[in-house]
Amino acid sequence: MVMNCIRRWLGFVSGLFLTIILLTGCGGSKSDRIIYLNFDGTDKFGGILIRDAILKGAESKGLKIDYFDAKGDSNTQIDQMKDALEANPQAIVLLAIDGDGIIPFVERANKLEIPIVTVNRDANGGDRIRVYSDEYEAGKLQAEYFAKSLPQGANVVYLEGASNLLLSVQRWEGFSKELKAKRSDVHILDMQDGKWSKAEAMKIMSLWLSSYPKIDAVVCANDQMAFGAIAALKAANRLAGCQVSGIDAVDEALKAVENGEMVQTVKQDGIAQAAGVVTALEQISKGGKPTDINVPFTSITKENLSQFKK
Repeated sequence: MVMNCIRRWLGFVSGLFLTIILLTGCGGSKSDRIIYLNFDGTDKFGGILIRDAILKGAESKGLKIDYFDAKGDSNTQIDQMKDALEANPQAIVLLAIDGDGIIPFVERANKLEIPIVTVNRDANGGDRIRVYSDEYEAGKLQAEYFAKSLPQGANVVYLEGASNLLLSVQRWEGFSKELKAKRSDVHILDMQDGKWSKAEAMKIMSLWLSSYPKIDAVVCANDQMAFGAIAALKAANRLAGCQVSGIDAVDEALKAVENGEMVQTVKQDGIAQAAGVVTALEQISKGGKPTDINVPFTSITKENLSQFKK
């Protein structure tokens, strides 16, 4: 009851704050503010790590950012996007929840000449400045590892991220196409949408373990789903002999690689992505027109782990 009241109050305050920004931005003049629309402030990578680095970097450059969190709700984000467009900000930083659903509002921003900067979670259309990593490459790095490590005729399952995001599709394509080209003997038993969630991945993995007596590898589109898969494998006493891979290289994943619970995590450099966003925003504030910034992925295994441990 108390938590529900707190959530309602926070939602009211957030909406009131955005309304104030809206009113100060009316009248056709461009505001000097930047509006940051996050997808979910509880997500450890895009929601927290990237957010904190952007806000810190922007502050160091004297950029004024108003931050809003959709808390994983696409309708909330669309409402926030509508209000942001009315506020006529200098730019909008967007981490999209629904890559397709947000397209009309990105296109509206294009008509209003409001720059959209996306990072970590892209929109699936409209003109935007992308600070990104090649998602196909992430899947390809996983395929290259497993092409070398899997036994003949191995069985593999794949946990995809949110299927409505282009980055999820690209990671899956990078893995499945590249693995098939290198190891036609490997069987991909199933692929399910794990929603980037540890809990969802654990549930799906538990069902797979009851359906498939032999699983040689679990390939995951992020580390959180890898942790869920590991938990299910441990509960079934089947982690030994099963290789698990994830993407993001969060601290917990590096520890899992070190202790052998994971064989690989693919580093998506969130700090470098955040720095790219700040660079783009600084250029916009000075009247420039920044271009896309590509931040490469890196495969991390026990062989090169020492280079990435803090």
